[in-house]
Amino acid sequence: MKGRRPGPLDDGGLVQTSDVTCQGTRRAYVTIRVEAKTDDHSNGAPGAYRLGHYGCMLEVPFADFEDLVAAALDEIPDQLARLVDNVVIVVEDDVPHGDRPLLGLYEGIPLTQRGNYYAGVMPDRITLYRKQILAICDTTEDVIDEVHITVVHEIAHHFGIDDERLHELGYG
Repeated sequence: MKGRRPGPLDDGGLVQTSDVTCQGTRRAYVTIRVEAKTDDHSNGAPGAYRLGHYGCMLEVPFADFEDLVAAALDEIPDQLARLVDNVVIVVEDDVPHGDRPLLGLYEGIPLTQRGNYYAGVMPDRITLYRKQILAICDTTEDVIDEVHITVVHEIAHHFGIDDERLHELGYG
């Protein structure tokens, strides 16, 4: 990433603007409103999280988070992006109740397991969980990096790469 700079204070929040670049080419221009959320979610305040000893969670609006996902997808090399087939990528606020904590999830049939009879099936699904990603990030740059890592991780599952190999490659 290049050109990250804090913007003006706006209603108590800090607006940070970033140029997201890949291989020296600017791919996206992202403005994120960052708000510290310190309320405990048990008090009924909508959208508020408390992170114990980590302090407070960044608040990145849903639409801005989707822009970060789009920017991360733009960073995938064209040679690989052309191979992605029959996949939908969605952002959800939270992991469904009862599931283990996840940053992202790939559901589908990896390209390496599709045979000659693969046809007429619903698209594979990659889900990124906004609040879980925000909960582990301290800065806007951390959010941008974690979204990128999570997108690459889940796309790699689409290509048939397992978690063990992804950990070896630094995407685990």
